[in-house]
Amino acid sequence: MKNKKPLILVTNDDGITAPGIRALISVMATIGDIIVVAPDKPQSAMGHAITINNTLYLDKISKENDTIIEYTCSGTPVDCVKLAVNEILKRKPDLCVSGINHGSNSSINVIYSGTMSAAVEAGIEGIPAIGFSLLDFDWNADFEPIKSFVKKIALETLENKLPEGVILNVNFPKLKEKDIKGIKICRQAKAYYSQKFDKRQTPSGRDYYWLTGDFVNQDKGEDTDEWALENGYISVVPVQYDLTAHHTIQQLNTWNLNE
Repeated sequence: MKNKKPLILVTNDDGITAPGIRALISVMATIGDIIVVAPDKPQSAMGHAITINNTLYLDKISKENDTIIEYTCSGTPVDCVKLAVNEILKRKPDLCVSGINHGSNSSINVIYSGTMSAAVEAGIEGIPAIGFSLLDFDWNADFEPIKSFVKKIALETLENKLPEGVILNVNFPKLKEKDIKGIKICRQAKAYYSQKFDKRQTPSGRDYYWLTGDFVNQDKGEDTDEWALENGYISVVPVQYDLTAHHTIQQLNTWNLNE
């Protein structure tokens, strides 16, 4: 039993055909047995959305003799994980990996990210999970320089496990492998989007809006994911789905709420 291959669930938010997930599948296939459940179309910035008012479809796209079993799901990244756990997998996987996302999921991006929400959902299910992202939005982004690091982080996670309720948010700078300085364990940088809506009109005269804006990093700390990425490091941020502001409970207990 000790030599049994780990079972790895692979998902993403860019869709089953995205080069990022194909790169992730190729790496994970060198580590364990793979089950892929991914959206049938791009689902970026879906956050932790789930499908409750529409039907969900799950289609097996691999052949019976394929070594990697793949499914597409009509729903969100979180739907993919839920269906995998409840309808496909015969046992709980040893690891869930999500990505590799085309674009950053560092700092505040983590709360909007479908990539990370899929990993978080796996964490809720008690599965060690990692979200991987590359700071390159190009559909034809080159994932070769980061494959060895993806494998290293996955193997270390399998070996050392993760504390209950903790998920890893891993972001890679867009660099050649030889130019990546290493891996840094970081905190999430304090940042936000300065957003505005570009108001336009359809040919029929109806107003519509296009979201635009700029990323604003307010955090000058050298222990953040943004600093690491800007300085040539891979950032690894442990995140949790318990959103309780524990440090505020004592303060709130001083309020006269029951008088």
